[in-house]
Amino acid sequence: MTKKPLITLLASLSLCQAAFALDGSLSFDQKGDLAAFAASREIPAPVPGAAAPAAETPGLCVFNGTGGAALDGAAFKAAIRASDVVYVGESHDQANDHLAQLEALKALNKARGGSVVVGFEMLNLTLQPVLDNYASGKLTEAEFLRQADWQKEWGFDFNLYKPIFDFIREKKLTALALNLPKKIVSKIARAGLAGLTPAEQAYLPANLQVTTNERYIAYIRESFDGQMSDMFKFENYLAAMSAWNETMGARLADFLNANPGFAGLTVAGSGHIIYNAGIPASLKARTPGARGLSFFMQGADACPAALPEADSGLADYVWYVRHTGRAGRAKTVPLILP
Repeated sequence: MTKKPLITLLASLSLCQAAFALDGSLSFDQKGDLAAFAASREIPAPVPGAAAPAAETPGLCVFNGTGGAALDGAAFKAAIRASDVVYVGESHDQANDHLAQLEALKALNKARGGSVVVGFEMLNLTLQPVLDNYASGKLTEAEFLRQADWQKEWGFDFNLYKPIFDFIREKKLTALALNLPKKIVSKIARAGLAGLTPAEQAYLPANLQVTTNERYIAYIRESFDGQMSDMFKFENYLAAMSAWNETMGARLADFLNANPGFAGLTVAGSGHIIYNAGIPASLKARTPGARGLSFFMQGADACPAALPEADSGLADYVWYVRHTGRAGRAKTVPLILP
């Protein structure tokens, strides 16, 4: 059957834009992400303050997500140094978000002396051998992109991620493919966890838990009620999102548990990090002693003088950067398409 996307999505601060075809497979365009983000809200009017950084640098406009205290450079490095896992969300097509991830990675690498693993949402777990070969220098960039089928698997410009991969290769760090194969996410959304075959269930982590975080469930329901209620049962939709997050968290947790002394950094959409309810919750349940630190990347035209009330609790810290092409967009809601 010919794949035919059902809808075009807005991709704001996380998961990429995608469309599930009528045969249950999932195809990407280059504007969004795997569970996509549609129903979005506008950020509060920027509070007058320092000019937002240009695209060449992420800048450091960071506030504590609960108390609202600003984080300076020294405190930023100290917070990362005290952490075992650092989560830096992204809007996939925003260069400053990826530069922020790189800055966090540099700080973590310096603190841990190279004992760092970087987990990527962009690659599903079956591509781990390809990622290993690229990270170790056995593959050229062109060979990696071809063998990983980057354009089909992810779709966003590789140059946005290239500085992170270059740093991994230069410093001989470990890279980890985190994602659940798209066909599994799609099938769970349509048929639930019970609808998977034994072979499909083998992709899922042990002790998979469907999220009970009320704020995150409300966040997911925004998209379901607006777009998905005539396509899926909500419990299946929620299970698909949970399986997606649980797989990525478990992949990183398994590595950290098997490699004492290592620290981890995730390169993933903000919808997998928001409220510490996705990947952070999955990993915390599996490595209870790990100290986590999350950053929600928020687009703004200027660095606010204080944490906007609407952004309180998005993550441990909210990091404001200039976003291009979608001025005024903020967090959005993940949705899965049939």
